[in-house]
Amino acid sequence: MSNPDLNKTNSPDLSIVVPLLNEEASLRELYKQIHDAVSERYSYEVIFVDDGSTDNSWQVICSLKKETGNVRGIRFRRNYGKSIALHKGFETACGKYVATMDSDLQDDPNEIPLMIDQLNEGYDLISGWKKVRKDPLTKTIPSRFFNYITSKVTGIKLHDFNCGLKVYHREVTEKLTLYGELHRYIPFLAEQQGFSRIGEKVVTHHPRKYGESKFGFTRFIKGFLDLVTLLFLSSYMERPMHFFGTLGTIFLGVGGVITFYLAFMRLFFQVYLTNRPLLLFGVLLLVLGVQFFSLGLLGELLNKSRSQQDQDSINVRERV
Repeated sequence: MSNPDLNKTNSPDLSIVVPLLNEEASLRELYKQIHDAVSERYSYEVIFVDDGSTDNSWQVICSLKKETGNVRGIRFRRNYGKSIALHKGFETACGKYVATMDSDLQDDPNEIPLMIDQLNEGYDLISGWKKVRKDPLTKTIPSRFFNYITSKVTGIKLHDFNCGLKVYHREVTEKLTLYGELHRYIPFLAEQQGFSRIGEKVVTHHPRKYGESKFGFTRFIKGFLDLVTLLFLSSYMERPMHFFGTLGTIFLGVGGVITFYLAFMRLFFQVYLTNRPLLLFGVLLLVLGVQFFSLGLLGELLNKSRSQQDQDSINVRERV
């Protein structure tokens, strides 16, 4: 199953990044499927990113490393999540093309060459669409709703944002910074970097063969919160004063009108203000306006000192 031609160069045609957590039973079969699917057309490397597994996944990766010439492994000391695993895999990948897929044998590696062909038609990335999913309704129905909302909010016409099977030009993955649950929004992140040629391909989805899903219902809540954060950052990351300053201006304006009106009534009509809740409301708006302006200024200062999420704190246990 090895590919000796890969040792002749440090730059294979294709890098396949596979994040995993406790998938020892599927790794050998997955590697064989990948080899059979891509070895005739491409030199390749498979980068397994062990996201803090507690089973024998790392031992299987090390064994595959010794047996073949195209397996690389990254092992975290603890579980960081799929986004961080993909980020480290992207950092490590050196192929002209970069593919990602899940480790549970539900993604079909035979789709990768077809997706690369589509990629070369002028796209920056191709995202898989599990049109017929082999998952229970408790996963498929929330996922469809989530994808519909994400498509409407971001304006990107995809049916399946969270499909693990994707193919990119490496220049795209080099510009991506992933953390939290942002792996769900890679097409949107790529578009924000100027890679707007995004395609989609219907892909085969297989039933899970070993183990069980590592993702619970809470992933949808976390994903929604990350979407709100992402939309805010994409719109105002470079200009926080536009957001907070606008709110500050509105509050200061309304608060100023209220306090001016009350001051006018007190000076010219001798209206007592001690029992007027409107006075407290006007003062509150003025205070909030000043605070929002202050937040905007602080955001501008922070924006000058930090341009992207710091990835240096990720604790990689070992590499092979």
